[in-house]
Amino acid sequence: MDVSLGKTLSLRGLELFVAIAAHGSLRDAAQQLELSPPAASQQLRNLETALGQDLLVHNRRPLELTRAGRAYLPHAIAALDQLRQGAVALSLNDLTRLRRLRLGIIDDFDTEVTPRLTVGLAGVLTQCDLSLLTAPSHTILSGISAGDLDLGIAAAPRDLPEGLLEVPLLRDPFVLVTPRGHLPHNPQSIEELGRLPFLRYERSQLIARQIATHLARLKCAPEGRVELDSNQAIFGLIASGAGWAISTALGSLRARRYQGQVDIYPLPFAAFSRRVSLFRPLDWQDEVGDIIARSLRGLLQVQVVTPGLALMPWLAEDLEILDLPAPAH
Repeated sequence: MDVSLGKTLSLRGLELFVAIAAHGSLRDAAQQLELSPPAASQQLRNLETALGQDLLVHNRRPLELTRAGRAYLPHAIAALDQLRQGAVALSLNDLTRLRRLRLGIIDDFDTEVTPRLTVGLAGVLTQCDLSLLTAPSHTILSGISAGDLDLGIAAAPRDLPEGLLEVPLLRDPFVLVTPRGHLPHNPQSIEELGRLPFLRYERSQLIARQIATHLARLKCAPEGRVELDSNQAIFGLIASGAGWAISTALGSLRARRYQGQVDIYPLPFAAFSRRVSLFRPLDWQDEVGDIIARSLRGLLQVQVVTPGLALMPWLAEDLEILDLPAPAH
């Protein structure tokens, strides 16, 4: 088959196809990419013309992938991931003149994001003293306030500490995690968990306070006295059948080794989420923070949002990269 890609294959078309595969709807995919329905339809036609194959069964609702579409989807996802990672590498090149960087990164990123970001930074900061701290959010925020860190990537607290600037990066929704097979279907209430204990994050952690505040707002007090400061330990106990927990999409991805031993559900009450952001002192270098924020957005799309939606497709409206604020004039 002679495939001519030069004039008709576009990055937007690939993004649209991947979004349709996730949503099952051209309208929803177009809305996500801020395209009009006619423009989205044209992008899809151009892509199918370039490939010489129908990628979708157009008379089905929700839209379904054809055999060709199913075969092409992983290649489209991989191509977009490679392009985003290339953009990350290019943006980091602008940091070559930096002489010192003390960076704190939330420990939820230690599986995929932190190693990739560190490799990228080390490759371009050849004349820079780079130090990296992996820690809980409250430790990172305290380190920036005390002047021990230049930048921090952490979950946003309810009240921003004085003297810090926040650049939002990721919306990370909370989810319910139970032992595999404990429930026959998505629970509609906490009561369906029966006498299974509630496993809590250790109360000094910001995530624990966010969960406790939301449960108190709902006047919900699940029974359970076990507190742990380790995400892996919580998922390990759930996998063994010892309890259930409220975690986040990011926490679920981090506990990859236990994914076959736990079930992850939408919350059986009002949904809520946390915001993961880049923090810096108000008097620190704007351009460096902006470069790292742009790089992180690309990494988080590849390493968190794409695999997160593959594992938890019902989070399509909630697990997302957050728009950077417009520059002040």
